[in-house]
This record gives sequence, structure tokens and C-alpha cells, in this order.
Amino acid sequence: MWSALPGPQTLALQNDADELFFGGRAGGGKSDLLLGAAILEHQKSIIFRREFPQLREIIDRSGELLYPFGARYNSNVHLWRGVPGQKAIEFGAVQYDKDVQKYRGRPHDFIGFDELTEFTEFQFRFLGAWLRTTDPGQRVRKIATGNPPSTPTGQWVTKYWAPWLDERYPNPAEPGEIRWFAMVGGEEQEVDGPESFFFDGELIDPISRSFIPATLADNPFLMSTNYARTLRNLPEPLRSQLLSGDFTIEFEEDPWLIIPLSLIKRSNERWKRGRGEQSLSKVGVDVARGGKDQTTLAKRYGTWVAPLEKHAGKTTPDGSSVAALIAKALSGTSDVSANVDIIGVGSSAFDIANGAGLQVVPINFAASTRATDKSKRLKMRNVRAEGYWSVREALERDELDLPDDPELTADLTAPRWKVTVSGIQVESKKDIIERLKRSPDCGDAVVLSMLERHYGKQTATSRQG
Repeated sequence: MWSALPGPQTLALQNDADELFFGGRAGGGKSDLLLGAAILEHQKSIIFRREFPQLREIIDRSGELLYPFGARYNSNVHLWRGVPGQKAIEFGAVQYDKDVQKYRGRPHDFIGFDELTEFTEFQFRFLGAWLRTTDPGQRVRKIATGNPPSTPTGQWVTKYWAPWLDERYPNPAEPGEIRWFAMVGGEEQEVDGPESFFFDGELIDPISRSFIPATLADNPFLMSTNYARTLRNLPEPLRSQLLSGDFTIEFEEDPWLIIPLSLIKRSNERWKRGRGEQSLSKVGVDVARGGKDQTTLAKRYGTWVAPLEKHAGKTTPDGSSVAALIAKALSGTSDVSANVDIIGVGSSAFDIANGAGLQVVPINFAASTRATDKSKRLKMRNVRAEGYWSVREALERDELDLPDDPELTADLTAPRWKVTVSGIQVESKKDIIERLKRSPDCGDAVVLSMLERHYGKQTATSRQG
């Protein structure tokens, strides 16, 4: 019914990794690999695209392969039955993060993601939670295909497969090499091998990951057409992304993102040079609101922000515990204050710290402000907009150096903005949490550290301009 093309497609099919990314250049036979793996090596498979209309081509291709062998396709449930060997192949889509719930608890021994960079990391991880089988002889795995990301949505893929795709990764991997990863203390990290180990009394089982580049030259069927000429005539950076498979190329960013990713990356490079002689200027404190939230402290030394201090919400259950962290952060200073988010549980932390004589300033993101942008033409709708806009402008001036922290980067590049009659408005925190599936604690802490407020004024003054 199907056979792999010699070269990378065959190597991808034979790769032993639990999670394989077969990607890079356009036209490398990536989508066909998903069908081939499902047909040849798995019993119960599902192949995802972000939206159902995007599945049309791969469904048509599956018909070319399967109809001659008597398989039956049910278009109502997007499912092939009667695939030789009593196999089943399903197609699915998750346009929105909430759509993953439709697939909760439905096991498959093969999960394929076509054009992975269009998915969110949450979707990829959630759907992969039901990769399993009751047949001890059946292999289970995920294969993802895709081109380099062209929007911020897909940037997580470069980090997820960092040993192969991130040129800054300290220990790069060769194509097809298998590396092992484990979630340790809530953070994923590369480990030495497949051996299980205990951490805080929990058994940790690493999973393997690999990447194989796909190229148009490996697909003789498309090479015999004019597809290569089509790719060569695309505008940059799309031309290099699709023709060369370059994951390092910057893309044109959404103008309605408050803080573009390119500014963050530039600031990460400056950060590595250190803070020089700058002394502590401000501490931003975002207080956990329960669940998976973190109490996060951002200590700013002039233009340089130290690695963020993150404390699980369960370790800061009350105002006293947060006040203790503030006291430690301000220890040894006489004229440095901490900006504390007082919405919700943060008010208790502020009251206790203030009563203990610590130099703390209450910040209410929802409060009004007289601040404007640097042109003094655009006013800010509230303190939240003022804070995020001040971070943007500092980054534009190369006057804010941020650590290369994936959580921080995601938090700062998530919010969008718009102009209203009341001034610049930042996307609501509720919408950001829905997209990130967590609270942007790290981003808010840095924003708090940038607000210019003065200790001793219960109604903090707003920065003008």
C-alpha cells in the first residue's frame, strides 16, 4: 500500500524515538510519512491538523492508498476502518485549546501532528497524554511534521527540539540522534539516558526525542514538478523558511503584539554580558493566587533583570510567607522599594510587609493612570497598559536586559493591544491565561519592576510620558 522513499523518510520511519519531528523544508514527503507509519506499523492511529479544512489533502491521499485495498471511510467521524490488518486511522482537529477535550481519554498507539508549528505546546502535550495501548507487542509513538514557524505560536517547537533546532543550545544533537528528556520538579530537562529515577519520592521515566530534516530533493515526485520554482519565487523570509528549512530566521511579527519576540531575543543577548556596576533598583512582586500559580520576584539592577525567583503557590500560602520573601529581597538596601501587586491575595502580603516597615508600594493593575507613550500622544487606559508599554519602550531603547527564561518570554510575548477611546488597552489577563493555560506570573513580575512608583505614597504617582 505504501513504501517510504529512500533517505530521510525511511530513516524517520525507522527511528526509535518516542517523539520524532520530521521537518524543515517544504515538499519533503512529511504528510505521507504520517499515513505510512499509521498504515504499516500501528493498529489505532489518529492524525491531527489544527483545523478540519486543512485535512482535505491528506484525507484525499489516504483514499488513494486505502480504497484499492477495501478500507471504508466514514466522513461523519473522519475514520478509516477495514485497513488491512484490522487497523483504524482517524483524523482530528483542535482549532482552539478547548477542543482537545473531545479527545480526552481516547487512546491511540500512534498520534501524528501535521504542520506542528500551527499547534500550541499545550495541545501537543495534552493530546499526547493518551498515547497508549493494551497490546504489549505494539509500539507507541508520536510523529510530528512541519516547516519552520512563521508566527509566535510555533516558536515553542524550536525550544522543544532545541538540541537540533536552536543554534544556541549548548550541547547540539545530530539529525536522527536520540536524546532523553524528563519532567523534574515541574520543569523539563534533558537527562543522560532512558533509565528511570526517583525525584522527591516520584518515579520518573524519561522519554526519547529525535529530529530528522526533510528536504524537497528527497521527494522525486515533487522534484519532477515546478514546485521548487514556486518556492524560489516566494518573498523572504518565507522563501528561506520553506526552501531551506531554516528555523533560525526571524518572521514578520504581529503588529498588535505589545512586545515582539525579536526585542526579547535581542535583550537576552545583552543580558549575557552581565549587569556591570548597576545596583538594585526595584523589586517586582507578583503574588500567587493558588493552583499552579507562582509567587514570582523580579529584581532589577538598573537595566539588568536577575534570574527570576519563582516560588510555588503552595510554599507561599499567606501574606506572611510572601512578606518574608520581600524582606530577603530588600535586605541590605536602604532606598530600594518593592512594587507589590495588591489585587486579590497580594493585598495581605502588602499589608504585612508595610506593617513590618518594609519599603513596599501597592500596585493595582486595574487602576487608572495619567501615563502616556513616549510621544505623549497615546494615553494608557490603566496601570497594566502603562507597565507593559514601559517594558516595550525600554526594550526598543536597548535599556532592559532580560534573562533567557522560556516562561518569561512566553508571558511577555502573549499580550495583544488595541487603541480605545480611553487609551491603549492590553488584552485581559483572563484571555492570556486561557491561551497560556497558566497565569503570566513571570511577565507580570518584570512589568511590576519597571513601574516608577515611590514608597510612602498610598496612591502611587504615575509616570508621565
